[in-house]
Amino acid sequence: MTSSYLVLTAPGGTDVTHEKTRVIRDGFTLLGFLFPWLWLLAHRLWLHAIAAFLLQGLGGVLMDRPGLWPAGFAITLGICILVGLEGQNLRIRNLASKGWNEAAVITADSLATAEEVYFSNIETNADGGRMPAPEWERHPQSPGRHGNTTSLGLFGFNGGR
Repeated sequence: MTSSYLVLTAPGGTDVTHEKTRVIRDGFTLLGFLFPWLWLLAHRLWLHAIAAFLLQGLGGVLMDRPGLWPAGFAITLGICILVGLEGQNLRIRNLASKGWNEAAVITADSLATAEEVYFSNIETNADGGRMPAPEWERHPQSPGRHGNTTSLGLFGFNGGR
């Protein structure tokens, strides 16, 4: 199944290596659904893990009380679903807050394929450093159609609203 993967690079890093790059799948995480606070701990999301642990504990206490079982189950299941659906987004936000930069979004069948696609597009010189991007010359605006032109998306191609 094809998924999208977000590639994040370390802050201040000019060289792109496997150690300074994180490739994170954007989607549902089964382990985050089954073991929410443990999954959050494993990914160093400390405050989120503490909150998930406390809320699941509250849900467990409520499930022991007669008549409050549905509320406790809803809280516990809600935490599982929330971490399963938004856990990867929490990881991305955590890294972004630490200065990591979004380098690319890649659509691939697996993590290994996404890494292969990303690292195959990076040219390196003999010293192992990254080569500068080519300077593309700008062509003057072509005389196109004016007036009632269609645009895909919210904004026109020339940046107007």
